[in-house]
Amino acid sequence: MAKVHRLICAVLRFATAGAAAAAAILMVTSRETTSFFGIEMEAKYSYTPSFIFFVVAYAVACAYSLLVLLVPQGSPLSRLALTTDVVLGMVLTGAVAATGAISEVAKNGNSHAGWLPVCGQIQDYCNHVMGALIAGFVALSVHFLAVLYSLHVVTDTICPCH
Repeated sequence: MAKVHRLICAVLRFATAGAAAAAAILMVTSRETTSFFGIEMEAKYSYTPSFIFFVVAYAVACAYSLLVLLVPQGSPLSRLALTTDVVLGMVLTGAVAATGAISEVAKNGNSHAGWLPVCGQIQDYCNHVMGALIAGFVALSVHFLAVLYSLHVVTDTICPCH
C-alpha cells in the first residue's frame, strides 16, 4: 500500500511541477511590440509586478514539487512538507488572483477609473498571458489535490479509521 501512496504522490507532484513550469514559461515568454497612433509600445511580463510575482511563485512551486519527492513518507519531515504545501497553495492562489485581476483590467478596462482596455492593441500578448493563467489554474488545482492526498496519507497513519 505504501508503494501505491508513493506512486500517486509522485504523479500528482510531477503534474504540479509540469503545469507550474508551463505557467511560468508562458508568462516569461509573453512579449509583444505594437504601434499605437505612431507611438511604439512594448508589452512584456516584467513591466507588471503581479506578473513577476506569478512567475516567481510558479517557478518556486515547480522546484518545490520536485524536491518534496525526496521527503520520505511518514517521517516528521513529511508533516513539515504538508504545512509548506498549504502555505505554497496560498501563495499560488494569490499569484493567480493578482494576475487575473490585472488581466481583467487589460482586457476590459475600468470605466470608473478611466482605464481603457489594451488587449485590442496587443492581442498576442494578452493571449499568452491567458495561456499562463490557464496553466496556473491547472497547477493550482493539481497542487490542491496533492495537498488533500498528502493530508489523507498523513492522517491515515496517525489515526487509521478502518
